[in-house]
Amino acid sequence: MIEFFFAGLPIVVLVVLMTKPNPLPAPIAFFLAALCAFLVRSLYFHAQVSLLSAAIVAGLLEALTPISIVFGAIFFFVALEKSGAMNVLQAWLRGISSNRVAQLMLVGWAFVFLIEGACGFGTPAALAAPILVALGFPAVPVLLLCLIFNAIPTVFGAVGTPIWFGFELLQLRPPELIEIGGKTAFLQSIVALIIPVISLRLIVDWGTIRRNLLFIYLSVFSCVGPMLAVAFVNYEFPAVVGGVVGLIATILLARFEIGLERPEIGRPRGPLLSRRVALALTPLAFTVVILLVTRIPTLGLRNLLTSPEPNLRVSLGAFGEVTVSPSLVFQFRNILGQGLNWSHAFLYIPSLIPFFLTAGLAFVLFRSPAGTTSLAMRETVARIGKPVVALFGALVFVNLLMVGGEQSSTMILGHSLAHVTGGAWKYFAPFLGALGSFFSGSTTISNLTFGGIQASIAHDVGTAPEILLALQSAGAAMGNIIAIHNIVAASAVLMLANVEGEILKAAFPVVLLYGLTLALATAILF
Repeated sequence: MIEFFFAGLPIVVLVVLMTKPNPLPAPIAFFLAALCAFLVRSLYFHAQVSLLSAAIVAGLLEALTPISIVFGAIFFFVALEKSGAMNVLQAWLRGISSNRVAQLMLVGWAFVFLIEGACGFGTPAALAAPILVALGFPAVPVLLLCLIFNAIPTVFGAVGTPIWFGFELLQLRPPELIEIGGKTAFLQSIVALIIPVISLRLIVDWGTIRRNLLFIYLSVFSCVGPMLAVAFVNYEFPAVVGGVVGLIATILLARFEIGLERPEIGRPRGPLLSRRVALALTPLAFTVVILLVTRIPTLGLRNLLTSPEPNLRVSLGAFGEVTVSPSLVFQFRNILGQGLNWSHAFLYIPSLIPFFLTAGLAFVLFRSPAGTTSLAMRETVARIGKPVVALFGALVFVNLLMVGGEQSSTMILGHSLAHVTGGAWKYFAPFLGALGSFFSGSTTISNLTFGGIQASIAHDVGTAPEILLALQSAGAAMGNIIAIHNIVAASAVLMLANVEGEILKAAFPVVLLYGLTLALATAILF
């Protein structure tokens, strides 16, 4: 019990600092929480200072991934604004439907579903939220809504990475992975009956939701239905297929006002796709296409862009070794001689490719005047300053909690919770998955971290491992709603300062309802 208390103490410190009546700015809160984690790990758990120092270095380096993604996403949207493409997109979306629910479901739900299936990495909220804000929606509720909507397809994000790579250490056969994916999709489909509808209340009133309920469910089903169908035969493409079908269906539903309240008779509507709209959509379309072709395994580009085999090695002696591969995969191996490693696939992480490429495409298509690119770059640099500090703090905090193997804070919390709940563990299993995502901001990392524990618990309590692994995956997706660096990163794209605590406070009830829904679904299905 004492171990559990100290393992969870830094988390409590962080949550209190960020959600108290006068919350501290995220950079300060993360610094204090990381300091608490360092002291707990060194003084109570007697971790070596050298190991903790290596974890800090690894955390600082790992922060480069979300920082580069945020930098690319901000530059991309600044490019859309400066080139004039964003104004065209706004007018087009309003021309499809002026109904606020239709706009929220089109961009916040269906578009997010597709981007998650293609990319992951916290990109969907960073892409969708600015579009909705440009349409006149309030920034903080929109950000939270996109994070919630993004949770449903996250189990199959980045072409199924949380399934095929997240459970890689368990050495499962393809039929077992398909079974896990099918069960997870079933659980997420049940959640989709409740959470999207409830979440819309963040922005519109219940009356508006009720009058547009048919449209909402048609849009939800158009994404979730294909995802569920594909999940029983494949674990890579459910979210991609669901996103493509759902986005097209939602556009048509909104265009022809199917299921929407009081169709606006006589409202002038622009063409579904004009030449100028096509030009404005081209950078977004190319972004999706590039993400897909660089992530579908059979095309071979993913292996090429992520190949770690180095052609350059630099020994740092006792500090470790730095390597660079031909595809610019940077690695820092055996950091400070403590066995910790860091890797950054420069061309695979969605920053330079595709965001900078497609931002340049926007400037070209709309014939932006000379100097626009440098202006966009200066604005991007100005907007990313504070979030960089927060992301460094967040990743250091996370690494301090995860260092130590079986004696890490995360492992102690997981084992303790499983021991206390015993045979009723399956109802609590999703919350362990959520804990992993809360730390790491990744469904994949949560599955890698806790998949082994869930499989071991399944053996101990006599539950089929596929069931607990499905619950782990669904819970990990749920945890992305409150993932620390996802919130910081998406806030940065919207230029929101010191709202992390407000978002966490508003998100916790949704996560609790999400978890209760999974528990109810578990009781019925398993």
